[in-house]
Amino acid sequence: MAARGSRTALLRLLGRRDVASGRSAPRRRCSGAPVRAPLAGRSYADLYALSVRDPDAFWGSVAEDKLTWSRAFERVKDCDVERGRIGWFLGGQLNVSVNCLDVHVARHPDRVALIWEKDEPGTEVRVTYRDLLETTCRLANALKRHGIRKGDRVAIYMPVSPMAVAAMLACARIGAVHMVVFAGFSSEALAGRVQDAQCKALITCDQGVRGGRVINLKATVDAAVKSCPSVQHVFVARRTGDRVPPGKLDVPLEEAMAKEPAECVPEAMGSEEPLFMLYTSGSTGKPKGIVHTQAGYLLYAALTHQYVFDYHAGDVFGCVADIGWVTGHSYVVYGPLCNGATTVLFESTPVYPDPGRYWETVQRLGINQFYGAPTAIRLLLKYDDSWVKKYDRSSLKTLGSVGEPINREAWEWFYHVVGESRCPLVDTWWQTETGGVCIAPRPSEEGAEIRAAMAMRPFFGIQPSLMGDKGEVITGNDVSGALCISQPWPGMARTIYRDHDRFVDAYFKPYPGHYFTGDGAYRTVEGYYQITGRMDDVINISGHRLGTAEIEDVLVSNMKNGVWLVYFNPHLVCLKLLFLKRCILGFEPGSSGSYDSVLPTRQLPPYHISSFEKLCSTFYYLICL
Repeated sequence: MAARGSRTALLRLLGRRDVASGRSAPRRRCSGAPVRAPLAGRSYADLYALSVRDPDAFWGSVAEDKLTWSRAFERVKDCDVERGRIGWFLGGQLNVSVNCLDVHVARHPDRVALIWEKDEPGTEVRVTYRDLLETTCRLANALKRHGIRKGDRVAIYMPVSPMAVAAMLACARIGAVHMVVFAGFSSEALAGRVQDAQCKALITCDQGVRGGRVINLKATVDAAVKSCPSVQHVFVARRTGDRVPPGKLDVPLEEAMAKEPAECVPEAMGSEEPLFMLYTSGSTGKPKGIVHTQAGYLLYAALTHQYVFDYHAGDVFGCVADIGWVTGHSYVVYGPLCNGATTVLFESTPVYPDPGRYWETVQRLGINQFYGAPTAIRLLLKYDDSWVKKYDRSSLKTLGSVGEPINREAWEWFYHVVGESRCPLVDTWWQTETGGVCIAPRPSEEGAEIRAAMAMRPFFGIQPSLMGDKGEVITGNDVSGALCISQPWPGMARTIYRDHDRFVDAYFKPYPGHYFTGDGAYRTVEGYYQITGRMDDVINISGHRLGTAEIEDVLVSNMKNGVWLVYFNPHLVCLKLLFLKRCILGFEPGSSGSYDSVLPTRQLPPYHISSFEKLCSTFYYLICL
């Protein structure tokens, strides 16, 4: 009776039950905007308490209300945290692309879905929901014609662009599992991920353009697929149109799409079938293929997008992350599109052609929510404030920080200079594995305080715990410990591809009955949460996670003489790893030279040596991202 009572109470809060008659309101099938009824105007404390006290009632009602289902789910959840078995909305079927495209095309086909802010300054491209659905369907049909079926893995190695988004949604349309790889990774890194995922196809571009530089993506792909026998086709889209050497597996993407119809029947997907894989670094050296599933991930991405950032219908949402990272998945693509938003695709860099690029884009596109990384903010605050103030930022309503804890100086500059001391600044904490924001200043009670450089409050359904050295739960406030989450939530990852034992060992075995984040945290006197940093051997800069074991593997395999000492300076603007070698012949302090003679960096992301200095009567060199 308690569960039924809680569910009735929530339905009343949602405005979806005629309490007098007991009749349920019709379930949402199509909507021109995210539904504000579920949480808006209600006490954060009451709704949060319900979400952790009776998650079945809370999430079941929200899932019914917010998503469009082809078959209703029969059971809200079935989870065994100790065994790493997570299941949500069991028995239900839906299609993610339908929820992101078709339901909005039915109501507002000409609403702008994507604004592609190309690398070339001032050259945005606007794509409506109707156009994005057509492109997605043609691409999906092209994949099917070339033998891609439900469950097949498809690698995507592309810069931020409408075609990249369509590629992700096309996979979702037909039930293929996409695996996006950041388009700055080396051929070795790409090949390793494609091999592990056993991808059947790879989608890329002829070239990429970033910061005014042309990047030969196709050449990287050609080198990678030589060691990837599972790849049968390489679909090549045009970005620059420059001629690139053709490969035996190449399929010109636009030509293939032109032959296909603009409609594609969506595959009905079970709630727990995989949607995508995303590789993230661990402490063992081998990147982990994190698997996210259909319904739970989409619901959590959409709900956090709506309430953490106070998104309203008609807002222009500007997350400047790359789609190669989970931030791009959740807050450039799936969360905003599920909510019917206009989302910005930012292809360039914060300083091209000058340090005003972000703020000129905010002015020109009328961005309402701006979500970026502390690394970029620290870079920009080193320039004169005039680069910010010369542009109109009155459209901004919410600022967000993602990828790593933001330091107080950067927070203050972001809030006071960029946001003019009027925009709430949400410092968000979450991970690839969590699917979406878990701790942030919003949602909260109306007008509740936001503290500088602090994540603060758990999102609905997130129950943080701090754990001690002996595995005990640390109670009370003004305490520190290992940050865990004590009950499952819909957006969490389900497994590591082909290695569930590793999944359990990494996230559930350290503290049985809890999800271990790998981060430490401090709970303040008031009960807020402050993230204190990683507790394992993973370097996190701007949300880019690189295992120290990965670096060690490359160093050891190339060590000809001397020894290496790796030192990480967290205060530098970019990822800068200082390698101290006992003997580096032929280099003088302050000189520069070819890094190939010291370390073949093609095995790591494309870093470059910027300088050599003197340290402890030896030499070290600096590698910059």
